[in-house]
Amino acid sequence: MKILHRNLIQGLEQSLKESFFEPDKYADKVLERTLKFHKKWGSKDRAFVSESFYEIIRWKRRLEFFANKEMTAENINLIIATYLLMSKIELPPFPEFEKVYIKKIKNRFKLPFPSQAVDFSIPDWLQSRLEKELGKTWTKEMRALNVPAQTVLRANTLKTSTEELIRKLAEENIKANFIRGSKDAVVLEEKRNVFKTQAFKDGNFEVQDASSQLVGEFLAPEEGMRVIDACAGAGGKTLHLAALMKNKGQIIALDIHEWKLQTLKQRARRNGVFNIQTKTADLKTLKKLENTADRVLIDAPCSGMGVLRRNPDAKWKLQEEFIDRMRAEQEKILEINSKLVKKDGILVYATCSILPSENTEQTHKFLESHSDFELLEENQILPSVSGFDGFYMAKMRRR
Repeated sequence: MKILHRNLIQGLEQSLKESFFEPDKYADKVLERTLKFHKKWGSKDRAFVSESFYEIIRWKRRLEFFANKEMTAENINLIIATYLLMSKIELPPFPEFEKVYIKKIKNRFKLPFPSQAVDFSIPDWLQSRLEKELGKTWTKEMRALNVPAQTVLRANTLKTSTEELIRKLAEENIKANFIRGSKDAVVLEEKRNVFKTQAFKDGNFEVQDASSQLVGEFLAPEEGMRVIDACAGAGGKTLHLAALMKNKGQIIALDIHEWKLQTLKQRARRNGVFNIQTKTADLKTLKKLENTADRVLIDAPCSGMGVLRRNPDAKWKLQEEFIDRMRAEQEKILEINSKLVKKDGILVYATCSILPSENTEQTHKFLESHSDFELLEENQILPSVSGFDGFYMAKMRRR
């Protein structure tokens, strides 16, 4: 049986308060700070806090139903207690749990859920949106998106291979396995802090979901090409493109945020990548790059509905109006960056969403108003089928 220390509960309480009730605080960063602050916690304690933190966020709506109270900053400990009871962990005699009526909560475990939104632990508006866009299959996808994400690594083939990476991780007592149908990906058998490993410091891998890795392969860049990553961010896919091109040719990484490009530069150095040039995506730069690229990747900003497994807090931060704003932004980004593709060049539009309104509808709307582009291929990766993140990608050629 798990022996709980009071400071674990206090750390969990503080993390949840920050994540839920402080604007612009993201769960992964909040947890990272909590674990750094509590350096004396052992590996099992850290694992307990990490898992409990994400599971409480993931199942917030169910926990509120079992507790018969909405989560507020004042009753976080009631929700924590409900989670512990749901996990069949006996409540320790801590002051935080003095006013918890265990029998009442356990009785509510037997009740039917009042709606599918409560069952799947999502806001009511999100259930309506998923039903509208996905039809009856939405429950299958939501079930898959409520399964915690595994840790997937991409072997940096500029320095190593998947076989060699698995061997190097094993030397550091980390077990990893191949993923069928993914040539550079390996999946960890259990969650570990891989950023402290020598293999990471040596640039042998990046953390990148198996579905995300398929985007670079879908673009299919070749050695010597000029490739533009139009929404590069911190460069996860950019670095993959560099490896696929074997460091030959030129990759221009664009983003509106200079700090993200600085992060990309640091990652590129560790990865041994030297064919990437970073540029801030302003109108002057974009004008100069028109009709110059063999390949353009638009990894568009989106709702993130395909990555809720790893970002469960997005369910509660996301607003329906934001999705509609994103759709307008996606149209604009497609319009501007499609001009960068030269004749016979390839454009790939991708999102980490499973919503047709952000995916096929955007692609087909773009093609209707751009007769100089033709659709070559579309690929929708569903969490229920792949077991990994949800992604969409469309490949178009400029005539």
